[in-house]
Amino acid sequence: MAKGVSVKVEGLRELEQALKQLPKANAKAVLRRTLKEAGEPIAKAARAKAPKFEMYLSESIDVGTKLSRRQAGLHKKQSPVEMFVGPGPDPAAHLAEFGSIHGPAQPFMRPAWDENKDQALETIANLTWLEIEKTAARLAKKAAKGK
Repeated sequence: MAKGVSVKVEGLRELEQALKQLPKANAKAVLRRTLKEAGEPIAKAARAKAPKFEMYLSESIDVGTKLSRRQAGLHKKQSPVEMFVGPGPDPAAHLAEFGSIHGPAQPFMRPAWDENKDQALETIANLTWLEIEKTAARLAKKAAKGK
């Protein structure tokens, strides 16, 4: 069975501190928006690389927070906010990616990740700052109206 890919980014301590200044729900929303935006180029590349004889496979590739029941049962949560990129709960999707005795591998997710991971990490670092600033401004405006 294939293992998930983990990425550890160091050097973003200031970003973490800024997120801690926001209310927890707002910080999670900032991260969800950022991760969804950063994951979209990976999903787009995977859709383009997915086997075309099975259009449902490429059409099911998306960025989101939900896993299938089976995936959720196997998953160990690593972070308060997680975003996933990949095909829907089709049990045959991994057969296209990794192959089987009935057909060769036709990788589409790993090449999409390899091509876009640097851009995704850069997007996360840069866009998170912008989202924090927008959220802080919204919260300040809301607080000013309330007083």
